[in-house]
Amino acid sequence: MPASLEENFERFRALHFQDRALVVANAWDAGTARILSALGFEALATTSAGYAFSVGKRDSFAGLGRDEILANARAIVKATELPVSADLEDGFDASPEECARTIELASGAGLVGGSIEDATGNPKAPIYAIHEAVERIRAAAEAAKDRPFYLTARAENFLWGRPDLDDTIRRLQAFSEAGADVLYAPGLPDLDAIRTVCREVDKPVNVVMGLQGVNCAVDALSEAGVKRISVGGSFARAALGAVIRAAEEVRDSGTFAYAAEAMPERAVSAMMAPFKCSDRLS
Repeated sequence: MPASLEENFERFRALHFQDRALVVANAWDAGTARILSALGFEALATTSAGYAFSVGKRDSFAGLGRDEILANARAIVKATELPVSADLEDGFDASPEECARTIELASGAGLVGGSIEDATGNPKAPIYAIHEAVERIRAAAEAAKDRPFYLTARAENFLWGRPDLDDTIRRLQAFSEAGADVLYAPGLPDLDAIRTVCREVDKPVNVVMGLQGVNCAVDALSEAGVKRISVGGSFARAALGAVIRAAEEVRDSGTFAYAAEAMPERAVSAMMAPFKCSDRLS
């Protein structure tokens, strides 16, 4: 029988306290959720970038709304028996109250976790002041407290041209004090910076791999103290790269050699076998 929401939450939380870092695969629709589940990952996450690309949008605050992000997350949850955590952008509003509401809605969609970031979406002031960022995380943590929901707080300095490691660590420490369960600073420049973050905080640390630049193996990240590794939109971009290479071959050469590396239809169909969703979703 499929796991309940509470069982998946407990399973997801426990996976953050292993010796070796948990690798979370980021699905962008129900089909990729089925494929990644079949490949043996222990948990999934959504990706706002991967979803945006799949519907012909850019990954941006202006282009993606809460309703569509949560509808996509619900479809992913329904497609797998694994715990699913979501990229919840900036909480879809500046106010702490709406960040809390986002957590409530995410839990109602069957998610057992999700992230709130401190980026504003405003190029002129890309990062919330620390006191504002902390209040937003505090409100989200309060909403998560009585729900089977594991909250990740993201410090976005390094993605927005503010490569200040000390400030990033201060933010993560403040997010931890405000009630976040997992701490995440995407875009850290190297393994030394990752190791420093892990040493200076008291909660499990997530890092993202698959971006250009840092390319560390799971074992090295585990040794540095990382407890969770995600891949963001990189699987989606890898898939799009394969589509482009195949299309360019047909357009430029008139050949179809790409088909030799394509998944057989039977193999894909086997991964898409119907999954009977449990009553964790209404």
